[in-house]
Amino acid sequence: MTEALDTVLRTRRMSPDRVGLVTHRVQMLEEHLEEVDQAIRDNWRLERLSRLDRAVLRLAVVEIIFPCDVPPRVAIQEGIRLAGQYGGDESPRFVNGVLDAVYRAHQARA
Repeated sequence: MTEALDTVLRTRRMSPDRVGLVTHRVQMLEEHLEEVDQAIRDNWRLERLSRLDRAVLRLAVVEIIFPCDVPPRVAIQEGIRLAGQYGGDESPRFVNGVLDAVYRAHQARA
């Protein structure tokens, strides 16, 4: 994942104040990938997900289940927005359903 981030940072323009945030999220995801994937697996099979939907879900789930400066409901809305912008026609509704289930499960454990 850090290789992909390095490529993005070299080839795309990104606001300098966003680089730290994006880097931190990728690091959190790398550290907790198995937990994040398990939270998704509890609601859907990873191998059935498109690469884009899986990436969107992973980023949002890391923000939902690990403390950060983004409220969980905002992480869900951002995931839906990204799915709508870059995914297929069904992606926003699908991402919403999975993220809502992850959020509810996380709230029940907290």
